[in-house]
Amino acid sequence: MVKQGRKTARREKPEFDQKLLDLARVTRVVKGGRRFRFRATLVIGNRKGKVGVGVAKGADVSGAIQKAYNDAKKNLVTIKLNGATISHDITFKLGASKVLLRPAPAGRGIIAGGAVRAVVDLLGVKDIVSKSLGASNPINVARATVKALEGLKAPRLPKIAQETAVVARSAESA
Repeated sequence: MVKQGRKTARREKPEFDQKLLDLARVTRVVKGGRRFRFRATLVIGNRKGKVGVGVAKGADVSGAIQKAYNDAKKNLVTIKLNGATISHDITFKLGASKVLLRPAPAGRGIIAGGAVRAVVDLLGVKDIVSKSLGASNPINVARATVKALEGLKAPRLPKIAQETAVVARSAESA
């Protein structure tokens, strides 16, 4: 007798990595008592320059997380990185949360806390120094971080790289 093993379906690697920032039980008071729901705040990213933040509510935890994932996919932004860091200093204020982001030399690592760390890690930044000022609400801090990253200018190429790009473009057109 030959036993047939269970067919194990290989799970595909998800398109985006995700990190749950906040999970809260929220209450709505109605005539008959209280109605409980769950609010999930999720950050998704591909570690190659795309990141998004989503917030959603659902009747159960898994439903809220799935809705937040879909919301984050709708709010994806693409950021041009300068190697493993950002191109320049930037400060952004959203609500009462203020976020300061600075590029760091190679090997320094991610010097950030909480929501900022989750966003820059899933973006693919390896070296950055940041400070979160004002309110520490994870939703506002994450959204402020994404808006700050959106405000970054494209990294400047070194002079040699600019000249080779110009030569390559002129060779293509000829």
